[in-house]
Amino acid sequence: MKNTLHFQIIEPDKSITDFVYCFSSLQNFSNQHEAVVIPNGKIDLIFSKTKENQIIIALLGLETKPKYPNQEVSNFFSVSFNPLAIEYLFNLSTANIINTGRILPSDFWDFSIDDLNDFESFCKKITQKIHSLLPDKIDERKRKLFQLIFASNGEMPIKELSEKVLWSQRQINRYFNQQFGLSLKTYCKILRFQASLPHIHKGELYPQLNFTDQSHFIKEIKQLSGVSPKELHKNKNDRFLQFLVCE
Repeated sequence: MKNTLHFQIIEPDKSITDFVYCFSSLQNFSNQHEAVVIPNGKIDLIFSKTKENQIIIALLGLETKPKYPNQEVSNFFSVSFNPLAIEYLFNLSTANIINTGRILPSDFWDFSIDDLNDFESFCKKITQKIHSLLPDKIDERKRKLFQLIFASNGEMPIKELSEKVLWSQRQINRYFNQQFGLSLKTYCKILRFQASLPHIHKGELYPQLNFTDQSHFIKEIKQLSGVSPKELHKNKNDRFLQFLVCE
């Protein structure tokens, strides 16, 4: 089963890393029975083909719990965006699609079914599109906030984040709730969970990051993945797709 799944990832050009985390391609996804997608703190733009050779483009909001995707779509390309992109590239809020998504027009950003034939060409085209949408100005508080959150894997205290970016905790939380549909604390918890995955993948089933204790670690991992750290490590039938990045 594992040999039939083809996964590829391409890192973005440095000029767009504030907005784009990575580009990815997943082929033969339908062979991954009972697949699970777990929260990663990114907002995904998914381009897929139907059996009738039609293109479907979907924007997925942030996730706070495990998701069990529809496997009728077996092949897709995706762009994983950092949350900052939602305001500055999409000019919208994703607060109303947390843990879900929305279908976009089939010609969104001028893409068509032919653009899904070659992954590298797809990445080049969408990079050009993103460059054309880059804002002239950006709120430096927001840019610095996300840079600090990512660099610390969500472990920097909110009070310290607030002081470093000169933005009140209340205003930051209002921004997160209105823009993304969750609090900064919840978002940081997701990033810490993601940073724990490589350790769990290696069989380190005890806290490597700033969890209160083993019980807290197990509870948080189970909340976000649906299973215990031990079950997550076993990754039966390669269900947990984010582990593809750890390999």
